Amino acid sequence: MTSSPTWPAISAVIVVGIATLVVGTFGLRLSRTTSDFYVASRAVSPWWNASAISGEYLSAASFLGVAGLVLAFGGDVLWYPLGYTAGYLVLLALVAAPLRRSGAYTLSDFAEIRLGSRTVRQASSLLVVGIGWLYLLAQFHAAGLALRTVTGAPRWLGGTLVAAIVMINVVAGGMRSITFVQAFQFWLKLTAISIPVIVLLLVWRADGRVDPAAPDVPRVTASTSVTVSEALRVQVTHPVTVQVNGTVDGVPVAGPMRWDRGTVELAPGTTVTLPAGGAVPHAEGVEASEGSQWVTPSSGAGGRDYPLYRVYSLLLALLFGTMGLPHVLVRFYTNPTGRAARRTTLAVIPLLGLFYLFPPFYGALGRVYSPDLLLTGRTDAVVLLLPGRMLDHPWAELLTALVTAGAFAAFLSTSSGLTVSVAGVLSQDLVRGRMRSSVQGFRIGGLIAVAVPALMSVMTLRIGIADTVGLAFAVAASTFCPLLVLGIWWRGLTRVGAMAGLIVGGTLATTSVLITMAGGTSSALVSALLAQPAAWTVPVTFAVMVVGSIMTRESIPPNAARILVQLHAPEGLGLRASGTGGEATPTR
Repeated sequence: MTSSPTWPAISAVIVVGIATLVVGTFGLRLSRTTSDFYVASRAVSPWWNASAISGEYLSAASFLGVAGLVLAFGGDVLWYPLGYTAGYLVLLALVAAPLRRSGAYTLSDFAEIRLGSRTVRQASSLLVVGIGWLYLLAQFHAAGLALRTVTGAPRWLGGTLVAAIVMINVVAGGMRSITFVQAFQFWLKLTAISIPVIVLLLVWRADGRVDPAAPDVPRVTASTSVTVSEALRVQVTHPVTVQVNGTVDGVPVAGPMRWDRGTVELAPGTTVTLPAGGAVPHAEGVEASEGSQWVTPSSGAGGRDYPLYRVYSLLLALLFGTMGLPHVLVRFYTNPTGRAARRTTLAVIPLLGLFYLFPPFYGALGRVYSPDLLLTGRTDAVVLLLPGRMLDHPWAELLTALVTAGAFAAFLSTSSGLTVSVAGVLSQDLVRGRMRSSVQGFRIGGLIAVAVPALMSVMTLRIGIADTVGLAFAVAASTFCPLLVLGIWWRGLTRVGAMAGLIVGGTLATTSVLITMAGGTSSALVSALLAQPAAWTVPVTFAVMVVGSIMTRESIPPNAARILVQLHAPEGLGLRASGTGGEATPTR
C-alpha cells in the first residue's frame, strides 16, 4: 500500500479555499447594512439555514476527532456523536423560537434585553469571546495537523491558511457571506466523509483482516516505522522489541532495543520500527483500550478512572452546552420568525445524524490498519491516513484528496461561524462608538476574533481535538445554558442572580479547562471531575442563579413580564422587538 500522497492533497486544499472565497462573493454582493453583516437581514429560509448550521457545527472534532477517539477508546466515546446530535433536541424544545423572537443580534444582546443590565451584558461578552477562542483554537490546531499529515508542511501553516480565508470572508461579507459558504461546505463534508469510508469498508471485507476488537491489545500487522517529530513520553504496557534509530531516555540508540513495561522518552527525530504482530506502545495520556473493553461503553476503556461519571458528565455537557455555543445560537437570529427557527432546528437533527454515521468506521478501520498512531498520540490523523494505508495508486490519491477537502471545509465553516459570533460581540462591546459605522466596527472585531486564536494555535495542545471542543461545551453548558433556560422560562431571574451564576459557573468551568489542558492532577477523582466538569458545574450554576434571584427579588427587571410575552407569543399577535436593550411593543 502507498503512503498518503502530497500533490492531490495540496490541490484539494487550494480548491476548497478558492471555492470558499468564490461562494462567499455571492453574499458579499448582498451585504450592505448592519443587519446583513450580523444576521443576514433575518431572511434565511429554514432548509438553507439548517444546512449552514450543520456546516458550521461539524467541526474538526466531528470530522477528525471522533474517529481518533474511537481508534483509541472504542465504544466508550460513541457518546460524542450521540450528544452532539441530541443537543439540538434540547435546543429545539427550550430555546430556538424564543431566542429568535427576542430581537437580539448576539447572546450579549439577549442578556441585556432580558435583564436590562450592561454588567450582565459585559460578562456574557467575555464568555462568548472565551468560548469562541477556545473553539477556534481547536480548529486552527486541527488544520495544522491535517496539512502536516498529508503534505509535511509546518504545523503553523494550516492554521494560518484557514485563519486568512476565514478573515477575508467574514470581514468582507459578514453573516450573509458565510451563510452561503457554510451551506455549501456541509454537503462537501458529507460527501467527503461518506464516499471514502464506503470504499474502505469494501476493501477491508475483501482484505480478510481481523475484527478490530479481536486483538487483546492494538498490534501492527506488518513491520511499521514511526518517526517522532517532537519530544514524546511513551507508555509501554506490553513488552516489545523494537528497532530504534535516535535517542531514547537521553541515550543514542541505533539497533534493536527491548522495551519492558514502563515509560520511555523519545527525542525529536527518533525513528521506531515495530515488528509485525508487536503490541503498540502509546503516547502518554492516550492509554488505548484493550480487547473487549474497546467495544464496551462505560467499561473504563483506556484505563480511564470513573468511566460512568465521565460518560454522564460528557452527555450533560453536550446536551446543554449546544444551546450555549455562540456560533450555533447566532444562526437562529437569521431566521425570519420563531416558527422558522424551530423548523430549522428540526431539519438539523437528521442532517447531523446522517453525518455521524460515518466517523466511527474510520476509527474501527484505524484499529486494524493504523494502530501505530497510538504511539505518537496523533490519532486525530486516522481519517486522513487510512486511504493511503489501504489503497494503491491512483485510488489512494483520489480518496486522500477528498477527505482532505472535507477536513478543510470543516475547519473553514466552523471557524467562520465562530468568528462572526465573536466579532459581533467585540464590535458592540469593545469598539462600539469608536468607528465611523457598525460595519467597520464589525470588521475590526473580525480581525481581532481571528488573530488571537491563530497566534495561540502555534503552541502545542496537550489534549485531543475532540477533548478540547468537549471542554468548550462544558464552559457553555455551565454559563449560557442556565442563563437562557431561566431567562426564557422564569420571570423571577434577576440581574444579581444571573451575574452571580455567570461568575461562579464561568470560573469553575474555565478553571477546570485550564487545569486539564495543563496536564491535570495526580488524583484520579479530581482529574475526572476537572476533565468532565459539567455534571457538577451546571447544577451549581442553576442553583446560584435561582438562590441569588430569590434573595434579590427587588431587582427583577420592571419589564420582565412583557419580555417573556415577547419571547413566547407567536409573531402573528403583533409583538416585535425594538432592538438591543428594547422591549416588546405593539405593531400596527
